Amino acid sequence: MGMLDGKVAFVTGAARAQGRAHAVAMARNGADVIICDIGEDVDGLRYSLGTLEELEETAGLVRAEGRRVVSRKADVRSQAELDAVVAAGVEELGRVDVLVANAAINQLKPFWEITEADWEAVVGTNLAGVWRSAKAVMPHLVRQRSGSMVLISSVNGLEPANGYAHYGAAKHGVIGLMGSIALEGAPYGIRCNAICPGFVKSGMTTFQDQLDKYAGHPGATLDVLDDAGRGFHPFNGLTYLEPEHIAEAAVWLSSTAAIAVNGVAMPVDAGHLLVAGKVWRDA
Repeated sequence: MGMLDGKVAFVTGAARAQGRAHAVAMARNGADVIICDIGEDVDGLRYSLGTLEELEETAGLVRAEGRRVVSRKADVRSQAELDAVVAAGVEELGRVDVLVANAAINQLKPFWEITEADWEAVVGTNLAGVWRSAKAVMPHLVRQRSGSMVLISSVNGLEPANGYAHYGAAKHGVIGLMGSIALEGAPYGIRCNAICPGFVKSGMTTFQDQLDKYAGHPGATLDVLDDAGRGFHPFNGLTYLEPEHIAEAAVWLSSTAAIAVNGVAMPVDAGHLLVAGKVWRDA
């Protein structure tokens, strides 16, 4: 028996990394899955986003778990595209019960160098895109008078973001949005919580600008990632987190095991916030 047997989960940004981990974890726990991704790059970013080929690889991994999947291209900056994905999923799978609003992008710039276009892209994806995703599923959940939303924020939703203010502002906003959804959804039996991941290995944390930031000099390689991860939290022997660490928390929040959990911003950061602002090293 899976924790999500009989449920249908909608995961945004599912082509790779955290989004893929969420989709597979939901399927492994018994849910059929609706997935989407933008499938193309966004102007101004210094790294590539997930491709439609990768999205289909995610769909294949869901099917390998014995679950059904509906996969579509969609940009979370478009309400029409999100509504269409959810409608297609509900038509084929019969319902939607769970949202994991995961899609996000990042860019390193001092706040005074962030352009209007930069701000619109990052905030439009990371905050407004979460709001639009919630809007897309809410009418279905209201009709069922049940459901769960998990909004992916960040530890940068709980502490300042140094060098990417638009990302931090958006992730703080996700937590505020989560509280409002939790309050407004509760009379309909709908819960909403947020996860605040720590240092997770993904395309967002391994592009060249990020590696150089970790190392403190240009030209850094992936070798710096282990040390950067160890410096982020107090656990001996643990470096960066894997996307699956976040996905397992999302499964729990989406299940009846968390039926009394509503309006919570849950750090999944290996204790980073205990030592935030410090550089931790093995004893």
